[in-house]
Amino acid sequence: MRSILKGFSKLDREEKVKLLLEQQELAPQLAESFQEFLHPGKQDLFNDISENIISNYYLPFSIAPNFLINDQLYMVPMVIEESSVVAAASKAASFWAKNGGFKTKVINTLKNGQIHFTWTGNCATLNSFKDEMLELINTVTESITQKMRERGGGIVDIEFKSISNMENTHQVLIKFKTADSMGANFINTCLETIAPHLMDFINKHEELKKDNEAKTIMCILSNYTPDCLVECSVSCDIKQLKPYAGDYSSPEFATRFKTAVEIAINDPYRAVTHNKGIFNGIDAVVLATGNDFRAIEAGAQAYAARSGKYSSLTSIDINNNQFTYTLKVPLALGTVGGLTNTHPMAKAAMQILQHPSAEQLMQIVAAAGLANNFGAVASLVTSGIQKGHMKLHLSNVLNALEASEAEKSSALKHFKDTVVSYSMVEQFLNESRK
Repeated sequence: MRSILKGFSKLDREEKVKLLLEQQELAPQLAESFQEFLHPGKQDLFNDISENIISNYYLPFSIAPNFLINDQLYMVPMVIEESSVVAAASKAASFWAKNGGFKTKVINTLKNGQIHFTWTGNCATLNSFKDEMLELINTVTESITQKMRERGGGIVDIEFKSISNMENTHQVLIKFKTADSMGANFINTCLETIAPHLMDFINKHEELKKDNEAKTIMCILSNYTPDCLVECSVSCDIKQLKPYAGDYSSPEFATRFKTAVEIAINDPYRAVTHNKGIFNGIDAVVLATGNDFRAIEAGAQAYAARSGKYSSLTSIDINNNQFTYTLKVPLALGTVGGLTNTHPMAKAAMQILQHPSAEQLMQIVAAAGLANNFGAVASLVTSGIQKGHMKLHLSNVLNALEASEAEKSSALKHFKDTVVSYSMVEQFLNESRK
């Protein structure tokens, strides 16, 4: 039986690796792999990013060119492990660049923080004193918010709400603007500063104090940001869609595409996969720029279910032979602070994007999401998703099967006009090796 480890974090890297191999009964050669992927010049920097580091995990850093967004041309960095995502984004970007490009607008940039507390009173009463408490909040956070206010951010509004199905449990929802930073640390610092003063206000106010005093439960930002919202759309005459129509006419393709989107709007099973295609693009750019893709995913997936039923994040309109496809999604992003300022490749990504503001990055990320989703849906309603995907996946399969360079060349020729599967490639190699 393996023993519980103590003091693992205090060991140096070599000791951690040695103990890992012993504890998990792993081959000693694995230590060479860990060593191989250490960065010779930047390892100290990577060691400060996380804990218990034994190596680095590399993902491809790719470029999708020709993104025309609001008449400005971008080359978009993407970090992703899935075959065909960058190719699909690049193809869609090039197509839409010739057909008006992506039109984007930021609807709002509000982010939320929550102070949860117990109290036996009514939130409607608390909201009647909102102006006084907002003034108190701004006063006690003045030194914290000064620089943020100078950049156009700060605390915008507050609202008291009761937590459904939990007696005497409430929250104050505080709305923030965080300029070009994602703002998580700023928001959390403000919340923890505000909470004791707010509880003290409630407990000492003649019209609010109760026998059971208000007590803070927790203070934390919310990754649900439905008011930090960006919209992105593409539009063209139906006849311009012919390059994507395959064996169908352009009107037939447009109709099939619209039907596919409407299925995603109405069927949660399809909506999840439909939206996953959006996040292929979104996550890849978010990760490349050093932003928190987990927070983005969580908030946007909640937004997709805001009606009470999970649905597509895109909508479609065909009117007077005009095809218009739109994505609306919350994206709480930052271009200063965190990994965007420290990770060398995140810094490089920002340089490639010409140092965008947070609002500009929101629009770029949304365009990447819409591009990937458009490409995926177009494939689904014409040739099917596997033909293009598995073609690009072929190199991964060949590497997994340890094909030689000669075998790779032969396989690429053999599968040029054939739908590819892992078993088919394996069979081909087995026969060619006889």
